[in-house]
Amino acid sequence: MRKQIFKIIEIANEDDKISSLYDAVMLLAIIISIVPLGIKQSLTVFFYTDMITTTIFIIDYFLRLITADYKLNEKSAIAFVKYPFTPWAIVDLISILPTLTVLNPGFKLFRLLRIVRTLRVLRVFKAFRYSKSIKIIARVIQNSRGPLIAVCTLAICYILISALVIFNVEADSFDTLFDAVYWATVSLTTVGYGDIYPITTAGRIITMISSMFGIAVVALPAGVITAGYLEALTESKKDTAPTSNKD
Repeated sequence: MRKQIFKIIEIANEDDKISSLYDAVMLLAIIISIVPLGIKQSLTVFFYTDMITTTIFIIDYFLRLITADYKLNEKSAIAFVKYPFTPWAIVDLISILPTLTVLNPGFKLFRLLRIVRTLRVLRVFKAFRYSKSIKIIARVIQNSRGPLIAVCTLAICYILISALVIFNVEADSFDTLFDAVYWATVSLTTVGYGDIYPITTAGRIITMISSMFGIAVVALPAGVITAGYLEALTESKKDTAPTSNKD
């Protein structure tokens, strides 16, 4: 029974209609639950839709908890203890907590979560579980973890060095080191808000050099992810391609 439940709540195969229906219901519940975030008015209908969608999320969380041993491939009670601390289980739990303050306002901890209304935005991440494209991207990032860490390290070093240089060259324009780090980050991404900028010739030269290097640094992770994504798509097509029987 639990194994059948696990097959239903996991990502559906193309020929599994029950699991596909479950995925569709969950995606619809997620969409309905985040609609109130785009509307400032607090309508009564939103209260009831929030209660209904949260109930669905609680049931989904419970079903995933009782099938944790299948999910983690551990046939022991430890799987049920470990599952609540997995990333997806944490996202599921945080998606539920804000609404529990309505059910029981006496929970002061949950009341604090209620203040941060935008916590419900995390429900969007629940939708990622039901998207095959997101799963491919996650696999790409995991497979390209080494190059991405190297690029991120390069970017952080670049930001810190640029910030220290501009902080000492443009002492009048940057009051704190944080302002310099903010400027370096904006220059790295070539956004250029214009709220903090150098006024001396030396500072402007540094800005030009920083922006040019920034283009190269930003392009590196994009290239790594794109190459990995194309490779993953090719592998996915090979896995789903029908195999011909040879006589």
